[in-house]
Amino acid sequence: MKKENQKWMKWPLGIILCIFAFSSCAENKYDLEHFPKDADPIIVGTRLVNRFLEQPHSQYGNPLRINEPRVNITYPDVCAWVGGLWFAKSVDNKELTNRLEERFLPLLAEESRLQPVPNHVDNNVFGTLPLELYMQTGKEEYKNLGMMYADTQWQLPEEGYTPEQKKWSEHGYSWQTRIWIDDMFMITAVQGAAYRVTKDTTYATRAAREMVFYLDSIQQGNGLFYHSPEAPFCWGRGNGWMAVGMAELLRILPEDNTYRPEIMRRYLKMMNKLKGCQQENGMWLQLVDDPSMWEETSGSAMFTYAMIVGVKKGWLGKEYAEAARKAWLSLVKYIDENGDMTNVCEGTNVGFTQKYYRDRVPLTGDIHGIAPMIWCAYALTCNDL
Repeated sequence: MKKENQKWMKWPLGIILCIFAFSSCAENKYDLEHFPKDADPIIVGTRLVNRFLEQPHSQYGNPLRINEPRVNITYPDVCAWVGGLWFAKSVDNKELTNRLEERFLPLLAEESRLQPVPNHVDNNVFGTLPLELYMQTGKEEYKNLGMMYADTQWQLPEEGYTPEQKKWSEHGYSWQTRIWIDDMFMITAVQGAAYRVTKDTTYATRAAREMVFYLDSIQQGNGLFYHSPEAPFCWGRGNGWMAVGMAELLRILPEDNTYRPEIMRRYLKMMNKLKGCQQENGMWLQLVDDPSMWEETSGSAMFTYAMIVGVKKGWLGKEYAEAARKAWLSLVKYIDENGDMTNVCEGTNVGFTQKYYRDRVPLTGDIHGIAPMIWCAYALTCNDL
């Protein structure tokens, strides 16, 4: 018998068990596969998608606007819907997939009026939904509808545009450019989906070029983002849109894409700063870099998703797995008995004072919160991101 084994045999059993327990806990903090039952991503994801499906179409995600007439499908619903399709496919839940598709079918018929007018980034992201349905079902009507939204995001309309929008178009950018952080999910999502459907690198490249333009315009030296050039505040969910936008774009960009190295560099810079801003309990704040602010769930879930993707793709080290796990375990505690997320910042336009962001109402049941939690459940369960 080797001397090392003889040495172990002389140690009291209690000490040996403690050493193994400590070692197991140390490894567990990096584990993105095994969770307690109340944080099991399959259970949590299924519950959240079902909660989304049992509700009517929202008015920009806000539960306080439930009685307003619906003019079109709004982007928070699109984000939850697409995430639901990703998740259902990842866990091979065909019943859930069918229900998500069935919810869409009236939009091709008696509810076609709810298809958004393709004249704004928040509207054109709708195209991501039929394109995802096409990728999962092969039905051409989904492809045709989705591609219209991807194409019109770069096609200047014949009338109704501003001189500034014409200027963006003439410089090769989307005429819907605004230099708001929200845009970099709305634009990259539909353009990325169009690339995945067609394999035409035009869609990926123009989204990547637009992303670099936004990064140069509003990313700060520390890696975070101002809400806009006129609003020098690092709003949580706004930064979340950028984090997810970069992660999603990097997921689909070809390795030899001209803009990929710069986007990766900026993504890694942001992730490093976010890791430093994470609260002890795993959450992030309404203004990410302001410790006096309240904990906010939608931005926290978006950061968590961006980190999970980075870890699983090999872009980020295991310390980010620890951060993502801690965040997920904290976030699930914000799901109430109805399956609604709590502490979700209400819809927020550009603000010009710290007080404006502090006083935004934290809502329960806003779709802005459910959507990125579904994305997280998808990322945690998917073996082929």
